[in-house]
Amino acid sequence: MSDLFAQAARRRTFAVIAHPDAGKSTLTEALALHAHVISEAGAVHGKAGRKATVSDWMEMEKDRGISIASSALQFEYAPEGHTGEPYMINLVDTPGHADFSEDTYRVLTAVDAAVMLIDGAKGLEPQTLKLFRVCKARGLPIVTVINKWDRPGMAPLELMDEIVQEIGLQPTPLFWPVGEAGDFRGLAKVSDDGEPEEYIHFIRTAGGSTIAPEEHYSPEQAEEREGDAWLTAAEEVELMTMDGALHDQELFLDCTTSPVIFASAMLNFGVHQILDTLCALAPSPGSRASSQKAIDEATAAFDAARDVTDDFSGVVFKVQAGMDKNHRDSLAFMRVVSGEFDRGMQVTHAQSGRSFSTKYALTVFGRTRNTVDTAYPGDIVGLVNAGTLAPGDTIYAGRKVQYPPMPQFAPEHFRTLRAKSLGKYKQFRKALDQLAAEGVVQILKNDARGDAAPVMAAVGPMQFEVMMARMDNEYNVETIAEPVPYSVARRTTPETAAELTKQRGCEVFTRTDGELIALFGDKWRLQFIDKEHPEFVLEPLVAD
Repeated sequence: MSDLFAQAARRRTFAVIAHPDAGKSTLTEALALHAHVISEAGAVHGKAGRKATVSDWMEMEKDRGISIASSALQFEYAPEGHTGEPYMINLVDTPGHADFSEDTYRVLTAVDAAVMLIDGAKGLEPQTLKLFRVCKARGLPIVTVINKWDRPGMAPLELMDEIVQEIGLQPTPLFWPVGEAGDFRGLAKVSDDGEPEEYIHFIRTAGGSTIAPEEHYSPEQAEEREGDAWLTAAEEVELMTMDGALHDQELFLDCTTSPVIFASAMLNFGVHQILDTLCALAPSPGSRASSQKAIDEATAAFDAARDVTDDFSGVVFKVQAGMDKNHRDSLAFMRVVSGEFDRGMQVTHAQSGRSFSTKYALTVFGRTRNTVDTAYPGDIVGLVNAGTLAPGDTIYAGRKVQYPPMPQFAPEHFRTLRAKSLGKYKQFRKALDQLAAEGVVQILKNDARGDAAPVMAAVGPMQFEVMMARMDNEYNVETIAEPVPYSVARRTTPETAAELTKQRGCEVFTRTDGELIALFGDKWRLQFIDKEHPEFVLEPLVAD
């Protein structure tokens, strides 16, 4: 028991989240570089001669230079001067584009903290604001990283004011920039009482592909070396301190404050300071409660909550196929919530009650796979070909537990999908079932359209492109997507569905999870039907 608690205590599981092009994948790569698990950082896309980042493994990601699927990396890291076992880092890089916000939301149910990356030139962008609010609503402590400080941008105090005004989160500087945006010389390390106690000067390396050497100076030496740049940084830190911007661990864990670090992921400036901060401040795995519905329906042999030292349990937050063309399989990414996971152990699927063996279990680093024999709370494990598992599912040993389901976002875009060649129908059906199980898009079917031309429903239109590209690349099925005359979706009941078939401008489908979904031409058509038939059950499809 004490060993299990110790193993959980050294885990740090967090997501990197931000607006598109803020540098998430570059930072992910830089963090792995500073942990010495890779020898050279990958590309910022579009730069000639630079390779792609390990966390962006899809062809579309490499071509477009954006992340379109979350990816998990696991590695050990020991801060300088750390004694004992190194920390085990479970890092999840997420898509920044709003079209893939559902994937990001799932990741946020599986981590204990978040690194929010802000572009120093652009400040808080719409998707950044949205993700901040999601983190706060879920009680996830946030470490703020102001990235791209090597490029011209906003003033640091202006960025801090924006964070306070826009999201009500108090930033507390831990590493403050010396040199204005575009002239990044180094960082002033801020002490617990709000004083700049050390100057860390970075030395550039060729292309930023290797760890940037550091030189450390006292405040007096820093003033002599950097002059006005150091004095300006010290004055800004003093102003923040006078405003009460001091780190308080309790307020941080309560999502009231956010430690701030300035960095350049491209140049590898400030990167190990981010890792050190996460190891020192981010929470280790804790207990998790069952869903209220499961508690209400439970028998005596049921756990309302699981502590990290209880029997094994885990929650699936993502299913992914096509990560390696040499392995025609799918991976169910599971976050270990409690207990010790041992490869080959018999576990129970809470949703179906069925038992299965976890013979094929992996840890992943981008597309690289390694067999895992043992995992602990906070770890992310890939279960191979666990076909019955879907995002939000619970698996467990011992007393039953069932964690809250994964909400599905309300789709706003709809297309029919069909195979170009009738001879590819079987492959089409297989690909459709697999990718629908992953949640790439929601699949809607009805008897009138049949299985050959289902309707895809998505949060954003780029999801359709991903669906079609993956069908082509992974299943060798070329497809055609065509618009349908609908823009609004509502959940309904069998009784209402029978009456809706008599109405113009709407159509009823069955989603793969069994829910009945009614589509309407526009919001005015929905309002008309709702007004004419107030007895109809038409519920919004929104995330809980």
